[in-house]
Amino acid sequence: MKPFNKAITIATAVIISGTISSSIVAANPARDAIIKSFAAKAGAPLSAQRGKALFESKVGGGKPETKSCTACHGASPLKTGQTRAGKLIEPMAVSKTPQRYTELKKVSKWFRRNCKTVLGRECTPQEKGDFLTFMSSK
Repeated sequence: MKPFNKAITIATAVIISGTISSSIVAANPARDAIIKSFAAKAGAPLSAQRGKALFESKVGGGKPETKSCTACHGASPLKTGQTRAGKLIEPMAVSKTPQRYTELKKVSKWFRRNCKTVLGRECTPQEKGDFLTFMSSK
């Protein structure tokens, strides 16, 4: 094999390997089951785009200092956030924090708390499913 072709073959293998490994990290049967349960309750297809819009929107309705998810979690789900008390929050994106969204009890607790804080109400199953679909895509 010529050196140039060998370099291309190696580069292609590295790219494919990285893509496969990031997909493997993102896959989790427990998280998938939680997302499927929200989809079933919503009765409509889930959308990462709607999840992104929910994460980025400044809706208010909740506490004045937390008008959006990004108030604490930051503008990028790939980066660390910070609570108003100064405590660091691990990135929301599954690619950065693979153990996220794998325990139904924790997922329910944080949706209940954060939806009320930001929106002033519980999130719907559609919103929860869309949000998790978005975070699983990041």
